[in-house]
Amino acid sequence: MSDETPDQVPDERLPKRREPAPPEVIDVRRGAFGVRGSGDTSGYGGLVRRVALPGGTEPPYGGWFDEVAERLEAVLGEGDGPSFDEAIEKVVVDRGEITFFVRREHLVRVARHLRDDPALRFEFLSGVSGVHYPGDKDRELHAVYHLLSMTHNRRIRLEVVCPDADPHIPSVVPVYPTADWHERETYDFFGIIFDGHPGLTRIEMPDDWPGHPQRKDYPLGGIPVEYKGATIPPPDERRAYN
Repeated sequence: MSDETPDQVPDERLPKRREPAPPEVIDVRRGAFGVRGSGDTSGYGGLVRRVALPGGTEPPYGGWFDEVAERLEAVLGEGDGPSFDEAIEKVVVDRGEITFFVRREHLVRVARHLRDDPALRFEFLSGVSGVHYPGDKDRELHAVYHLLSMTHNRRIRLEVVCPDADPHIPSVVPVYPTADWHERETYDFFGIIFDGHPGLTRIEMPDDWPGHPQRKDYPLGGIPVEYKGATIPPPDERRAYN
């Protein structure tokens, strides 16, 4: 008779958790809002935090992660398309999740294989989100795609990077129509241009809004006060009082 409760019994169908590869530190942030000089009034002026990206994970990845990676490698190797190593920059297994970093020029082909192959069948794209890493030189903008296989009850992520100087990534709307609104939101907030999108316009901010509000280099902004036109300055411009 096992002493384990039902919640503690391991599920052999799930991949075993692996230790992540050594992270790559791309930046060091100080304070809560990047304040320099006089500090801020948040109480977090002495905070120091490393910004790190996980390194690639070597196979085997564990459980069904290997099944997905091996099948994707097989279908990419067919015909005259790119090989797995040409299309996939690295694979990251971290915190029980698997992410395939796809080179942007091969994104649509990889997505189509993931959707159509019977052994993969990631039929549903549940979201596209953006991330801005100013310290990740020539790779500052990341687009993250969340895929669900309803057939096999599996979830994976794709991640694609592009530089600030060339913020273009192919649209996956022809493969996943649900990406239509998600790509518009990511464009609106991060400035990633999804080439081939049927109508890439802002979806949250006004059409004439300057900049992209969720980028790290976007001004934090102040707060207007209804008293003689006063304004509370943004946190990174406030003076610290001793």
